[in-house]
Parts: sequence; structure tokens; C-alpha cells
Amino acid sequence: MQTGENDQAMRKILDMTRLISIGILLLHFYVVCYGAFVEWGWMSDLSDRLLGNVVKTGLFSSFLKPKLIALGFLAIALIGVKGKKDEKQNLKGALLYVLVGLVVYFVSYLSLLVPAGVQLVALIYMGTTGLGFLLILSGGTMLSRIIRDKLEGDIFNRDQETFPQEERLLENEFSVNLPTKYVLKGKVRDGWINFINLFRALLVLGSPGSGKSYFIIRHVITQHIRKGFAMFVYDFKMPDLAVIAYNTWLKHKGGYQVEPQFYSINFDDLSRSHRCNPLDPSAMLDLTDAVESARTILLGLNREWIKRQGDFFVESPINFLTAIIWYLRKYKDGEFCTLPHVIELMQADYDSLFTLLGTQKEIDVLINPFISAYKRDAVEQLEGQIASAKITMARIASPQLYYVLSGNEFTLDINNPKEPKIVCMGNNPQKIQIYGAVLSLFTNRLLKIINQKDKLKCSLVFDEFPTLTTDIIPTIATGRSNLIATTLGIQDASQLRKDYGREQADVIMNIVGNMAVGQVSGDTAKYVSEKIGRIMQDRESLSINSNDTSISRSKQLEAAVPASRISALSSGEFVGTVADNPDCKIELKAFHGEIVNNHVALKKEIDGYVPLPEVRKARGAIVERNYLQIKQDIRDIIELEMERLLSDPALSHLIIKKG
Repeated sequence: MQTGENDQAMRKILDMTRLISIGILLLHFYVVCYGAFVEWGWMSDLSDRLLGNVVKTGLFSSFLKPKLIALGFLAIALIGVKGKKDEKQNLKGALLYVLVGLVVYFVSYLSLLVPAGVQLVALIYMGTTGLGFLLILSGGTMLSRIIRDKLEGDIFNRDQETFPQEERLLENEFSVNLPTKYVLKGKVRDGWINFINLFRALLVLGSPGSGKSYFIIRHVITQHIRKGFAMFVYDFKMPDLAVIAYNTWLKHKGGYQVEPQFYSINFDDLSRSHRCNPLDPSAMLDLTDAVESARTILLGLNREWIKRQGDFFVESPINFLTAIIWYLRKYKDGEFCTLPHVIELMQADYDSLFTLLGTQKEIDVLINPFISAYKRDAVEQLEGQIASAKITMARIASPQLYYVLSGNEFTLDINNPKEPKIVCMGNNPQKIQIYGAVLSLFTNRLLKIINQKDKLKCSLVFDEFPTLTTDIIPTIATGRSNLIATTLGIQDASQLRKDYGREQADVIMNIVGNMAVGQVSGDTAKYVSEKIGRIMQDRESLSINSNDTSISRSKQLEAAVPASRISALSSGEFVGTVADNPDCKIELKAFHGEIVNNHVALKKEIDGYVPLPEVRKARGAIVERNYLQIKQDIRDIIELEMERLLSDPALSHLIIKKG
């Protein structure tokens, strides 16, 4: 710490140095302009003798030497100057003064060549040289007044909000690895996002256009198929992801131990859609499977019911639909256990319907409230219980849906080691509610079937996951030991809360082990920022007063990626965290960088893609015939069962007839 005496001594030394510089320059003027000084009478014998002694030292051995020495002493004096700091001073203005001063200081030599009187030439030379000297002095003083700090150089604090990231490529037989470029202390570096354990699930968040599919989801599909995964892809905008999966399967299907088959479900293009029965009786082992299926389809068609589960007028339709599904499952060992047959049987008159349902003892507990209400003429109660289910299910009573859902070309055990499959199911943004409900039934049945021991590793990819009513939590929580990798694409956490309720949405957000987030805002950005954590950042504070300027520096724990940065990410730029394995620790789990896609190679690859194959010629007549056949099947079931009951006295009491 400096004392007052030291400051005073320093000022005296600097003043002395500056005077020496001025003195040398004056001696230079006296030597160069000696003739003018003689004419002015500004000379004496004493000064001449002193000047002669100085000349003997070699100071004036060349014209420039004294000017350079004077400039050197001036520079030394300026180095020690502590000017009063001024935030308006800038480097550009100070350097301009210094450069102009240097030019004038040295170019003044040309004034000696002016054809004029000795006195005029001397005045011009001394004036221009003195002006240059003063400009240099002023510019140097201005440099000392500039505030040298980093407060203005990084107004968005980007340099401080950088942190070391993983630069190693950590690959295993299950991993998805994405090359990145990230910034560390102003330098661009190469890194890797290593999702080495996707069995702990991957959540991909980002607003529309942030690059979820192009930069992340497509690589999950291609790398997992290349590594021999069975796969289910929910393609919100069919066939964007399905085409990627299909062409990757064509290229790498020979790498599997058992070559997988490719299937797709597309309700809009029946010629390129396979047929599959989500209520396949071979996979529906007990009544709880029917309950889950009924709940899934009704909640999918009535999204507001999700938040009202447990209400009488929500649970009653679910029980009613469960009874019908289980009846068809038991009738002739499930020969007619399909969703279209369920919808048609629901439309039967109450006498016939309740008579048929009453023949199955397992569903007595489910249908008794309905039969009692019917017998008691509680029409309003009965219609409240049943009509909501009938009206809701009628929305999906179309020939196209009936055609796809009544076939059985493949089963949903995609990770069966003996018959692995890659299955793509597509939605349509214009028909989200109808298709989403049916696809939710598919996915719920699939999740239960695949979550078993000793199965092939499989990957589940859900684009725009909130458009489904799928209970994914048990799969994420327990599927890890059964080698089930789950990838969920979501636009924003608020979207998930809207469709699933706050509690279930929070569980999904918190249970995933890997997270990649593009541009999001609001509460989602705050949540992601907190999950990534904090880092030590340098802090500067500037204090200016009438006497002095002080800059203090400190370190502070701040958010590594603040919410404001997350809400301003560019397309392809992602932040997030990765999960590791006990045998492969990752210390640097957080990342913030731009995923590197070879756009030229990808475009060439995409241009070479072949479209999904045509499965059959799905003519309108065939679809319509199938639709009418399902209706006829239900009429036949009712007639045969009623005839059987009427012909057997031991069963005739089961027939329900109301007045």
C-alpha cells in the first residue's frame, strides 16, 4: 500500500523526467536554429560553452538523436502518470492524438527545407515540433485516464458463463454420441455429448424449430438401429421419423443376430399401413389389462378426464368399457376381441347388451350397477354412466380405423429376441385427439408387453409425447433393468402439465436421467437452469469518485446457464446434463454447446431416402366391406347368444327384458 510520501516522491520524479525531456528538446532547438537565435540576440558565451560541452557527449551526433531521447524521457514520464479516470475517454481518441503527434513531431524536419528567412523557418520548425510534442503528451495523458476493465467488453457476461465440458468420446453398445462445439473463456473447443445410459431415459425439450428432431432424435434412431436395438417410434408428423427409421433399417438390418421386421401404422395412408390389434387376446392375460386399455382409450378421447380420475362419471364409463372388452376377450377365446368390435357392441340395445355381459361372471361386479339402474328405470343415471362412453367411442367409428385395428399382421412384443421388430406409428396434427387416443392404446399395451426379463434391448422414441395419454412413468422407473431406452420429445413443461396434470408432469420431468434442452422460456428455462447448477464466476465492480477510481474483483457462485440464455438459444444449440454408469464415470455431466451436424452429408443422405413401402392396395371397397363385416359379426354374436340362452332352460333366467 502506497503512502503519501511515496506518491509525492513519484510525482517529483515524473515531473523531473518530463522537464529533462523538455530541456533536451530546447537544446535541440538551440542547436538546429542557432542562426535564428543569433539574429534574435538570444545567445551568450556562457551558453555557447555549455552547449559545446553537451555536444562533446555525442547527444547531437545526428539530427534525430536528441528528438528520440526527448521522446523517450516523455514516454517514461507518461508511463507513471495516474490521471483522473474518465469513463468518457476511449482508446481510439487517445491513440489518434499520439499518432498525429508522432507524425507532426518527426515530419517537422521538412519545415527546415522551406525557402524562407532563417527566423521564419526556425519559428515554423519549433512550432510544429512543439505541437507534435504537446499532442503526444496530451494523448499519453488521455491513455492514463482510460478505465481499463472488462465491464464493457462482455455486456452479456458470455465469457464468464462458460465451463469445461466433456471432450472425450465415450461410446458403448447402448450409447448415443453427438459431437459439439462449445465456448470456454472465449475459445471455441470440440466436445462430445455422451448419452451412455439412455435406459435412464432422455428428455428432449425445445420450442418448435429449436432442432429437437434434426439434431437429436434422428441420431437416437439411427445410432440405436445401427447398434441392434428393437425400436418403437411415435412419429407425430408421419412419415418424417418413420422414413429415417425405415432407411436406417434397410442399411443395417443385416447387423442383427435375428433380422428384425419393419412395420408401420398410418391411418391416413392405408396402403402403407400394416394392421394390428391393440387388444390382442394373447397379450390380454387378466381383467387388469382390460381396465388399463379402457382407461387409456377414454382418457385419450377426453383429455380433461385425466384430472378428474376417481369421479363417479369418469370411472363408470371406464368400468362399462372394461366389461365389454373382457366379454369379447372371453367369447370364443377372443376371436372378436378388437377395438372395432368393442365399439359396435357398445351400441347394442340395453336388453341384449346386459344379457350378454351377464353371462360372464368375472365382470359381474363391473356391470351390476348398470343393470340395477336399468331395472330401476334410473334412466338419467344410466345414460350419465353409459352415454358418455358410447358417444366418446363413436368418434373413432370410421372404416379406416376399423380396417387398421381389426387386423393382426404383427404383435406388439417388439423386443422378442426371436422376432425383433421396428415399429413406427404416425399421428396427424389435424386429427390429434382421435388418432392420439388410439395410438395411446397401442403404446400402453406395448409398454406392458415389452417390460419383461430376458428380452432384446429396445428403444422407445416419442416425438411430441404430450399428444399421447401414455403412462410412461413405470417404464422409465423399472424398464432400465430390462434394457428399455426411452426418449421423450416435449416442447415445454407447461405443455406436459396441461395434458397430464402438474403432479404427473413433475414426476416425468424429475425422473429422467438425461436431458437435452433447446430454446425454452418461462418456468421451464428456470427449472433447466437450476438443474444444470452453478459455477464460480469472476465479478468486477467499478467505483469512480472525484479523487480516484477503484476496480474490485471477486468470485461468486452463479448459474452456469441462466434462464435468459436458455430462452435465447439458437437452433441446434442445446444445454442439459447426461447420466453415467458405475463403470464409466463422467465428471463433466453438464453441457452447453452447438451440436455439429454435417448438413451437406445429411442432405445427401436424406435425398437418397426411399419412401415407406406399399403394403397392399387398400381399395375403398375392401375397407368398406371390412367395416360392414364387423357390424355383422356383432349382430351374429348377439343372435347366437340370445338363441343359446333361450334354448337352455338353465340359462334363460339370464335374459334381461324390461317391460
